[in-house]
Amino acid sequence: MDFALSDEQIAFRDSARVFADNELAPHAAHWDEAEIFPVDVIRRAGEMGFCGLYTPEQYGGLGLTRQDAAIVFEALAGGCTSTTAYLTIHNMVSWMIGSFARPEVAAQWVPQLASGELLGSYCLTEPGAGSDAANLRTRAERDGDSYVLNGSKAFISGAGSSDVLVVMARTGGAGPKGISAFVVPADQPGIVYGKKEKKMGWNSQPTRAITFDNVVVPAANLLGEEGQGFAFAMKGLDGGRINIASCSVGTAQAALDAATRYVQERQQFGQPLAEFQSVQFRLADMVTELVAARQMVRLAAWQLDKGSADASAYCAMAKRFASDVGFKVANEALQLFGGYGYIKEYPLERYVRDNRVHQILEGTNEIMRVIIARKLLQDGALENLR
Repeated sequence: MDFALSDEQIAFRDSARVFADNELAPHAAHWDEAEIFPVDVIRRAGEMGFCGLYTPEQYGGLGLTRQDAAIVFEALAGGCTSTTAYLTIHNMVSWMIGSFARPEVAAQWVPQLASGELLGSYCLTEPGAGSDAANLRTRAERDGDSYVLNGSKAFISGAGSSDVLVVMARTGGAGPKGISAFVVPADQPGIVYGKKEKKMGWNSQPTRAITFDNVVVPAANLLGEEGQGFAFAMKGLDGGRINIASCSVGTAQAALDAATRYVQERQQFGQPLAEFQSVQFRLADMVTELVAARQMVRLAAWQLDKGSADASAYCAMAKRFASDVGFKVANEALQLFGGYGYIKEYPLERYVRDNRVHQILEGTNEIMRVIIARKLLQDGALENLR
């Protein structure tokens, strides 16, 4: 069992850190305050390969492992959580089309997605079916060589600014086996975008509802076959949960780094804060839990890379644990800054706001517990590490 990063992984991590330091961190506060979606910077991220990390190489992606991608996303998140989180969603879209679309459709979209020239959005959540994703109501009816889409989606990252949508819609009966997935051009007639949501965090990416009103989609744009869409969506979310967990860890690490520097500089009662044992104990707990979260994420990514039958449960555990720890560490770091942590001159309040949503999206942490418990109760204890 080797916990060391390979030379290649170290190189990817270091290049991501340089990009985060130079292209993301200096602008993150302004993007947050002005609610700017930095498309130009995302395109530069594409030039670095960050828009197609685990997208198949045949379509211009890097074809990396999920563990490699997790390392990159963690490093990027230290620069701007919100922008990196969008990059993780874009990567999921690029991978899904590259993996499940017909070759001609993949060739049409994926190279430009992997390069960052085009942007993607993932459309699963609906107003009446958030955690109960298998109960979605958006419908796709076959009409000759096309499907006609009707319905609505909610909380879609990048909506209104992206170029292609991966849309889950019902083509059959009730339940997950009646759901299919489609590649839909984002400017197709009949698509209507709602207002940009005002959010607590994640302000450097737009979030909108989408309505589909008799939107015609070529039958060739179906991913796989009818009825496979929910399975594809869940495969995408397994990786997405690792990605968001990585963002939580990367943001928390940035918060911990800032707090560690601050308590060594800040004087109270005639000595640095770092001299107080209560502060030392708090820092010790923060770094211990953060290291544990990082290792859980990398373990889950390893399980996914090797195709383990337990991979979905490990991805759920990693997402639940890392997003809870990530929020807690960022919040503790803010506390160490005292009143300064609460003002926008410092990034701590943004770290807290941006990390908070990770406990909700890609499946709430309550749903993560359901996934884990079902695996435990139906199949017995997870066997791989017993």
